[in-house]
Amino acid sequence: MSGPADSVVDVAVVGGGINGCGIARDAAGRGLSVALVEMGDLAGATSSASTKLVHGGLRYLEHYEFRLVREALIEREVLLRMAPHIIWPMRFVLPHHKGLRPAWLLRLGLFLYDHIGGRKLLPPTRVLDLRSDPAGAPLKDEYRRAFEYSDCWVDDARLVVLNAMDARRLGADIRTRTRCISARRQDGLWLVETENLRTGARATMKARALVNAAGPWVARFIAEGLGRNASARVRLVKGSHIVVPRLFDHERSYFFQNGDGRIFFAIPWQDDFTLIGTTDVDVGDDPAAARISEDEVTYLCAAASEYFRRPVRREDVVHTYSGVRPLYDDGTPEAKAATRDYVLDLDQPKGEAPVLHVFGGKITTYRRLAEAALAKLEPYLKPVRGDWTAGTCLPGGDFAVDGFEALVARLQALAPDREARTVRRLARSHGTAASAILGAAQGADFGAGLTAAECGYLVENEWALTADDILWRRTKLGLRVTPEGRAALEAWLAERTA
Repeated sequence: MSGPADSVVDVAVVGGGINGCGIARDAAGRGLSVALVEMGDLAGATSSASTKLVHGGLRYLEHYEFRLVREALIEREVLLRMAPHIIWPMRFVLPHHKGLRPAWLLRLGLFLYDHIGGRKLLPPTRVLDLRSDPAGAPLKDEYRRAFEYSDCWVDDARLVVLNAMDARRLGADIRTRTRCISARRQDGLWLVETENLRTGARATMKARALVNAAGPWVARFIAEGLGRNASARVRLVKGSHIVVPRLFDHERSYFFQNGDGRIFFAIPWQDDFTLIGTTDVDVGDDPAAARISEDEVTYLCAAASEYFRRPVRREDVVHTYSGVRPLYDDGTPEAKAATRDYVLDLDQPKGEAPVLHVFGGKITTYRRLAEAALAKLEPYLKPVRGDWTAGTCLPGGDFAVDGFEALVARLQALAPDREARTVRRLARSHGTAASAILGAAQGADFGAGLTAAECGYLVENEWALTADDILWRRTKLGLRVTPEGRAALEAWLAERTA
């Protein structure tokens, strides 16, 4: 790490997913010195492989996780105000199926969903007649009634990057492609050894506290990085998604019940596609090896075909992705019922430096998780500020929740020659910061509106180094840029980052 050999940071964070970056941002804003290391790209694993929802978790009510649901419902609107460019309201259509959960149970669940979270910005539940509502048009005739409720959509990977950017603005040292090899206690501090995976350079830093936010690798880091047994168990559960050409014309999403008791979503994705998922499958000990199986593809296609008039076939699938959720193992027999709540395990032998292990969690509650993490570490540190993140915006989010269209209009006026679709995409990705990209000379065009100006911004400001960083995590243009465009981008990056 940079700085004198004897310099000490207050908090060293291992892991650049949503929890690690959220904790780094919160800690830096409290006046603490922070260093974060991530062995790959920011949001390179679980945090870019979600269903892209900021939601209360309607199905968690069935498992009596009322505290988690209430906290998540409150957080929906907190996060919406923080980042209205990458988070926006979405309506979900839940068709009633006579053979599954009864209508009274759905009504009760949605009543609680509407009222226990202090909803102010989002509209309430209503009942739909699918025989006349446009939401019924793509569905089979047997579905005649549905409930429509509110949640939010989020660009998950960008939420991680924006937290990292704000952490850096507040003084945090963010190092990607940097692996934590080991950490050991010495003289009341942590000695943290790291390796830059691009250059092979090794370094050691000292820290007053260590946060293990390694996601699916949380238990492995305890075993290999710290050389000890985990005091809590982690359950690795794979969630897979498929992407198909757009199945319906409206902007609402569907919440479907499957015959096996699981639920799944069908969500408008990137204008021309529909995102379908997720699955819940227990996996082995290597999160990096997780890929969607043919059984999962078949499962999702068959489940969607139970609802849509037009069958979803294997040959319709144009993209897939899988993420591994590091859930706290609460002993439930089925993956779908395992808790999505977070568990923070503090290890602090008397007189020794503390380490905090982060198990579980979900994107919606990452900010509250960060607050809880800092509360546990506060006795060992000296923050100059208390909780602060709830009323602050993330980079580019300094506009009103209902001001997105006005922002797009201002940006289009700044670059009248740019395609409207590209301007809107940049506004969604960067908010008010998009003006820096649109106001620059655009340079090479890699296709789908992706230019050298934007890529340069991503390299300089957002830690992007590879084509996948840009096409799948920073811009979601992987389905639009041609192989030739990708090759040109890779050549440009090779020259730029040499």
